[in-house]
Amino acid sequence: MSLNLEKYQSLVTLLDELRQGIITQIDVVEVRQRLAALKQLFGQEIAPLMEDDWRIQSYKTEISKQLRLLEVDVMFLQGARQPATAQTRINVIGDRLNTLIQYCHAILQQG
Repeated sequence: MSLNLEKYQSLVTLLDELRQGIITQIDVVEVRQRLAALKQLFGQEIAPLMEDDWRIQSYKTEISKQLRLLEVDVMFLQGARQPATAQTRINVIGDRLNTLIQYCHAILQQG
């Protein structure tokens, strides 16, 4: 596995850990910390990579967008006061994490 693909695999691992944490009801502070680690990995290790394949570049753009939306989702979760609202936010975050994982798997299959 190339070094670039290992970075995407690391991103998948972090995304999956966050998804599992959301399922087991970790607190919002920990979600924010894990999200910060995800954004740091993507911003420092993956975003600067030059990709020859336009499809991979498109996936990277979508991953960047989804990470920003995930950050907004986490802020909404933090502001949720009703249990039903919090559960809805958790479901949205889980769906977004699944989408991010699918994008990473698509990149790994390209490589």
